[in-house]
Amino acid sequence: MCVDVRKTCECGAAIVQFHLRDNLLHSGVIQRVFCPNCPGDVGFDARSMLNDNGWVVEYDMILATMLLTAKLQVEPEAVCPEFLFDRGYACWLEMYPGEREEIREEKEKIMALLREDQRHYLQAIQSWNIQRIARLKGAGWRKAQQA
Repeated sequence: MCVDVRKTCECGAAIVQFHLRDNLLHSGVIQRVFCPNCPGDVGFDARSMLNDNGWVVEYDMILATMLLTAKLQVEPEAVCPEFLFDRGYACWLEMYPGEREEIREEKEKIMALLREDQRHYLQAIQSWNIQRIARLKGAGWRKAQQA
């Protein structure tokens, strides 16, 4: 069973959905989220925070380390914000926050092709996805870098 983890950024402007790979961690590991518009009154701490294109996730590293060392037998020194995010243990559900809404219209146009011409649909969806991932990589989104 997947747990639905949603966090509101500190300024309240955005709600972000997270993926917790294999449910090894729980929502308490994600302490705070800062969107690019959140006030910058909190200093960035690389020991507990990760910056993904202006979005900052603050993790409870003590809790994350305790859970992952017990469940995965990884060395405590290996557990850092980048490890949590890049390995999918606590990262965006989508490639970036708000992706689903932003691509909805584009995807609906391509999905309409499915009823008309399946071959053209397959070509269009594949081409669209390759171009989209390339754009996201160019923009610097962490999950896209691994795609």
